[in-house]
This record gives sequence, C-alpha cells and structure tokens, in this order.
Amino acid sequence: MKVSFIGLGVMGYPMAGHLVKAGFDVTVFNRTEAKAKAWAEQHGGAYRSTVAECVKDADVVLLCVGNDDDVRSMTTSETGALAFMKSGSVLVDHTTTSALLAEELSEAAQAVGVRFMDAPVSGGQAGAENGVLTIMCGGEPKVFDYLQPVFNAYGRSSVLMGKVGQGQRAKMVNQICIAGALTGISEGLILAEKAGLDIETLVACLKNGAAGSWQMENRAVTMSQNKFDFGFAIDWMIKDLGFCLDEAKRQGVALPMTQKTIESYQSLSEQGEGRMDTSILIKAIKKKAEL
Repeated sequence: MKVSFIGLGVMGYPMAGHLVKAGFDVTVFNRTEAKAKAWAEQHGGAYRSTVAECVKDADVVLLCVGNDDDVRSMTTSETGALAFMKSGSVLVDHTTTSALLAEELSEAAQAVGVRFMDAPVSGGQAGAENGVLTIMCGGEPKVFDYLQPVFNAYGRSSVLMGKVGQGQRAKMVNQICIAGALTGISEGLILAEKAGLDIETLVACLKNGAAGSWQMENRAVTMSQNKFDFGFAIDWMIKDLGFCLDEAKRQGVALPMTQKTIESYQSLSEQGEGRMDTSILIKAIKKKAEL
C-alpha cells in the first residue's frame, strides 16, 4: 500500500514516521519543504515538492493540517490533492475541522472517484509520538475496514462513529469533555492550595479514583507548578470549541460551560498566552476565584 501524508506538524511528523516503521511506502509533503526533507532523512521515506507529486500514485492520502481553510487549500483547490489522486484511492482527514467541511470534502471526493473518511485524533503530541492516538472516524464501514492497517500504525484505538461528519462531531464532544475536566481540576487545585494540601500526594490519591482522568494524571501537578508548555496550544482549542458551539447551535442546544471556557481562552490568548497548553485555563479561573 502506497501512503502519502500531507502536513508534518507536531502530530503529522511522528504519525508519518510510524507508517514507515509499520512497513508502508510513505511519501510526504509539507508547505515548509525543509521539514519534509528532514523527515525523509530521519525516517527513510520520500518527500515531494508539490501536493500533486506527493499523491499521484497513492492508495491512501492522509492529511493533518491546521484549520478548515488549510484543508481546502490542500484538497479542493486547483493544486490540491483531489485534482491528482487516482480513482478508487482514499482521502483521510485527520485535522480537527467542522463537520460541515467533512461533508463538503466527501462530496468533492466522490465527484472524482475518491473515497473519503474524516478521522480526527485525540492524544496530543505525546500520543502521536508514542503511536497511541485515539481516532474518531466518519464514513463507510468498508473504507474503515480497509484503513485499519494504516490506523494501527499510529493509533491505539480507532472507532467508526457513523457517517461522514460523525468523526468530527465525536471530536467536538472530546474537546468539551477536556474543557470540563480542566475546569474541575483548576477549581479543585485552587481549593487544595488554599487548604495546604500537598498537590503531588493529592493527585496520586485522586487519579486512581472516580475523579481520575488523563488530564488529572498528566496535567494537575504541572498546573500547580505553573508549567504550561506542553504542545496543544489554546489558540487551537479556541478553534475547536468554536466548532462545538457552531454545531450546538445547529442542533438547537446551549453549552454554557463551553461558552465560558472559550471566553477564558480568548482572554488568555489576548494576554499573549496563545501558544500555551490548554491546562493554562487555571490562570483564568484563579483570577475569577479571587475574593
């Protein structure tokens, strides 16, 4: 199976590397060509200077870029992948986007004889580097089954959530749950610090009980230490939670916690914290907690 990977950011770079380790014939493209060249030298795959050259012989084209407009630029523009992919191949978008974009891409792919699956991932930079991502998929069962060897290269779990767009909607729920966990941990840590509890001892106790979560185990202690440089920037979370609020509006529901969280992140970003990890939410909550 020939696989092409477009987008070598903090997620895509290691994901493409795992594909080489799994034995796939991998060709990559990145808008900054120097990074693609460095990847090829490190992992032994190939790189190309244009999307067209990267995807023309591929059985599967994987994409992990920044936002909806980036995805369109790499897929449906005149120089995008769909203009050059062979009939019967599969386009997979690992970018976190709107569900509407996933549906748009599916229609565009179908028009040129290409199959499509939206497949946003969760697990962050560490999950990508360790090959243990969770992959939330939307599309046809036959396409999902066909892609299992690919997903297994960098994923611990891949789940078909339903039709195209449902993978992105599942990712929205994931981001809302992360926001809720960080909100609760932030308020809990504020009380714990005021009460004089030892934070490391507290977290060691709580992480194995009903309050346990990935955020509790991996971020609570560093939050208490004011350490927030861990990869997933709040500017990306603002984008993701915006998709959540847009989808909620289409579904006719309100998400008050999500609304408050995005406002807190927006305020932090305006203060120059936009590249910090989402756990920096504690700073905004501490400010509100001052009596």
